[in-house]
Amino acid sequence: MRIETIAVHAGHDVDPATAAVTPPIHLSTTFAREADGSYRAGFLYSRYANPNRTALELCLADLEAGAAAAMFSSGSAATMTLLQAIGPNSHVVIPDDAYFGTLKLVRDVFGPWGMELSAVDMTKVGEVERAMRPNTKLVWIETPSNPLLRVADIAAIAAIAHKGGAICAVDNTWGTPVLQRPLDIGADISMHATTKYLGGHSDVLGGALIAKENNELFQRVTSIQMTGGAVPSPFECWLTMRGIRTLPLRVQAQSATAAALAQFLSNHPLVEAVHYPGLPSHSAHAVARKQMSAFGGMMSVQAGRDRGESIAIASRLQLFTQATSLGGTESLIEHRASVEGPGTRAPENLLRVSVGLEHIEDLKEDFDRALNG
Repeated sequence: MRIETIAVHAGHDVDPATAAVTPPIHLSTTFAREADGSYRAGFLYSRYANPNRTALELCLADLEAGAAAAMFSSGSAATMTLLQAIGPNSHVVIPDDAYFGTLKLVRDVFGPWGMELSAVDMTKVGEVERAMRPNTKLVWIETPSNPLLRVADIAAIAAIAHKGGAICAVDNTWGTPVLQRPLDIGADISMHATTKYLGGHSDVLGGALIAKENNELFQRVTSIQMTGGAVPSPFECWLTMRGIRTLPLRVQAQSATAAALAQFLSNHPLVEAVHYPGLPSHSAHAVARKQMSAFGGMMSVQAGRDRGESIAIASRLQLFTQATSLGGTESLIEHRASVEGPGTRAPENLLRVSVGLEHIEDLKEDFDRALNG
């Protein structure tokens, strides 16, 4: 089936009790035993499993063509659980421009636990190969990257990871299963901050790991999750399922608008640079074309001579809300260096843009007014 059909139907069944087409929200934290001690539908306690979470996990596995999925309370919780599962005294290879929260987890949380880190430029496959060690357990890819939208070759890097006996995980939050299918081209795990495009309405927090194989490692992931309790609420799962039903249409529309806006801004005399893999001028445009069906709704724009001017431009925009996060129906913008703080790799005049569902001409006019002061 095509992804539009999967998004509408996967994990959705008519409610057997009421025949409701929209699934109910199961808020119960506990479930009754039968006379023989068994559980009628296999549910015991909501930290272990919940009907809404189970339905969402089935949906996510279908979206990414995976064997199993686990839904978490946030994207960071999903990442942290995978890092816990690979164990102490492990070595991890990660992009040097990865989401700052991921780098912080590896360095600050798991560093004292004995985890070693090599942060490399993953646009250069040779750097990944040179970084591999005998105790490398995980190669983590983020493509397109946050906030510089660098693109890594998933298939090539996954092959290097497997040759070295490591697994390959891809943060597919920005690519989404609509545009990019990591498990189909070599990756073992696909990760999402479902808060972003999958939820799609800036009203739900969550994260997910989808596995190509339901193997020993992934069973360890779900065991850690069950023991530690990093699970979303039934309502958050229900909201995410609702968002997924329109995911393909939203992402396709946002990608088309972002591509047009990126082209417009790249030709604007007051813009220094536009980072967007859909532009032929992007350094990894050919790689992006190979592994993505379109180039997404995210871009970064360098405008203004310094931090102050860049923030002033963002402040003059009327249709772009200055806020963290991305993937919602509304367009957002933020000065990324201010958010990331000391140690950021974001240029001081870089603005990260999440393109929403507004009309492209309105967004162009808004940016033009803001740039011209």
